[in-house]
Amino acid sequence: MTEKNIQIKIINKSSNPLPFYQTEGSAGMDLYADIENSIELDSLERSLIPTGIHIELPLGYEAQIRPRSGLAFKQGISIVNSPGTVDADYRGEIKVLLVNLSKEKVIIQAGERIAQMVVAKHERVEWMQVETLEELSQTQRGSGGYGSTGNQ
Repeated sequence: MTEKNIQIKIINKSSNPLPFYQTEGSAGMDLYADIENSIELDSLERSLIPTGIHIELPLGYEAQIRPRSGLAFKQGISIVNSPGTVDADYRGEIKVLLVNLSKEKVIIQAGERIAQMVVAKHERVEWMQVETLEELSQTQRGSGGYGSTGNQ
């Protein structure tokens, strides 16, 4: 059974290709740096990198901007607000807030793949306020927080 892909309007003001899936099983599409000159990021420095991409997501969808695993592993490049969220009502240029977590200077080149974008469906909630903890359903975990489920 084949699923119908949703169609999303996109404007590409860069000279880079449109985001696309690298493989049949890919969840994310690469975003490219839309810069004229390379950008040097010193250790722990961050920079907002433009992509030249504008999109119109349908209500009920978001675009999640995530680090590329290869850049993270090989160069220590990540995204400060990972994952970044592009809301359905945003029409501005998608920009990626990169950070250099390595000890070495890293250079971001024009046209380099800098992040991946995953388009995902999301739900909206309506709060049903209660007054006491006893009104919440009981679970085995309860109020156990960080590390409460063990290391295994």
